[in-house]
Amino acid sequence: MNLKISQAKLLTFVSTIFALLFNFTFFCKVFAVYPLFSSKFLFNLSLFVILINFINILLNLFCFNKILKPILYVLILLSTLAAYVMDSYGTVLDDNMFLNVFQTSSHEALDLISFKLFLYLFFLSIVPSFLLFKTTIISTSFKSEILSKLKCFSISIVLMIFFILPFGKNYASFLREHKTLRYYTNPTYFIYSVGKYAGHFIKNPNVKMEKIGTDARIIQNVTDRKLIIFVLGETARRDHFSLNGYAKDTNPLLKKEKVYSFSNMTSCGTSTAVSVPCIFSNMGRNNFNNSKAANTENLLDILTHTKQVNILWRDNNSDSKGVALRVPYEDFQLPIKNTICDPECRDVGMLVGLQSYIDSKKEGNIFIVLHQMGNHGPAYYKRYPKSFEKFKPICQTSELSNCTNEEINNAYDNATLYTDYFLSKVIELLKVNSNHFGTSMFYVSDHGESLGEKGVYLHSLPYFMAPDEQKNVAAVLWFGGHLDKNANLNILNKKIHEPVSHDNVFHTFLGLLKVNTSEFKKDLSILDGVFHN
Repeated sequence: MNLKISQAKLLTFVSTIFALLFNFTFFCKVFAVYPLFSSKFLFNLSLFVILINFINILLNLFCFNKILKPILYVLILLSTLAAYVMDSYGTVLDDNMFLNVFQTSSHEALDLISFKLFLYLFFLSIVPSFLLFKTTIISTSFKSEILSKLKCFSISIVLMIFFILPFGKNYASFLREHKTLRYYTNPTYFIYSVGKYAGHFIKNPNVKMEKIGTDARIIQNVTDRKLIIFVLGETARRDHFSLNGYAKDTNPLLKKEKVYSFSNMTSCGTSTAVSVPCIFSNMGRNNFNNSKAANTENLLDILTHTKQVNILWRDNNSDSKGVALRVPYEDFQLPIKNTICDPECRDVGMLVGLQSYIDSKKEGNIFIVLHQMGNHGPAYYKRYPKSFEKFKPICQTSELSNCTNEEINNAYDNATLYTDYFLSKVIELLKVNSNHFGTSMFYVSDHGESLGEKGVYLHSLPYFMAPDEQKNVAAVLWFGGHLDKNANLNILNKKIHEPVSHDNVFHTFLGLLKVNTSEFKKDLSILDGVFHN
């Protein structure tokens, strides 16, 4: 087979295939609002025609004779992957999603591989690419090619106007009330998102790291040393913690401790790549920008400026997302460092040897960050040892749409049960040191997770359209030593029910360590008024 075809006809055909085969999620969501076989049938048909022509315009802008096939090969592959993600998990590919994707480790990416993915790759990528390979594009002069493209533009624009005008009121309503549906168009929106993501890397070479908190000082007695462990959680929803009233007993060990669970904590972002830098920044969610954060010092830098805090970051997740670039960092994702792997390296492995580190620091405060693997999906069943499989039956695949809601929730809750065990071990370590330090553990998850509610799975939806399940996060606080003795428990017990967010974490740690700096906003500290002066 060796089909000869003009560039214009090929791109029109490819545009139709994209609209027809790669936009299942988009049209499903459209039909949920405007049922296919109803009075809106012609409007739905017009949407299909407009999408074809919009894609056609896009392809004609970037596809020229010599580079046409390579561009289409890449676009078909990326569109296939985008279709798989949207169809399987109901998420969208915005610039923050690409930020998350490119910062995901290979270990985490393997969880997304499934038989369904291979089916998508074969039917939507390999077969079309093979047919394209066997197609010969009729060669024309550059002038003829440009004229042909102008003709295609004109026809597409006329067709779009022709199909929009009769449904003006429908489109006005569609764009005003359902504008988020455009995030599911493929490949148009993810191409836009890639461009926006690439824009993050167009940096002014004259931009230097912005220093903050250089005036930071800590005034305390030698006997008032503090040992703080910040457990940076992963994908933990606050409504799945039994400490907050969840029906399943997911916190059997923590409930035996004197812990304070914040039942109204919300996240800065819906992905690790956004939330982690935001938590450690002084910007707050409303002003946060990943590019600016990458060029601005953070909480760890301020603690370093005091010269009175020993800092250590241990990571069992992908990495610190740029937060820990200037402090001691240890990677616990692999058995070479993490001694507790079965075969997945467990969060509790980060505690091995930690007492020796603490003992080696004879002066100053100690601030330790433990970045969990936690409840990272979609393979929740891999996030805990078999002995923690309390809730059954469980979902034992990454293809969550093939599992019942009960199976998904059970696997997720078993992972939460393991986090409960891990946090109890952190508290156990701190208790050992509470005679020599004021000790504290603050656990805060980076974001939540959709577990199939309204057909949505995982996380990373744009914040403004993300469901509460992706924004409501678990947070637990524990004190020991002189910190526990000096805390006003009546005030603290009131605070755990008040609305708080990731914006408060930065200031809470500055207040807890009594860091005197212009960056500290006392009223934003969760612990404001809790400790006796």
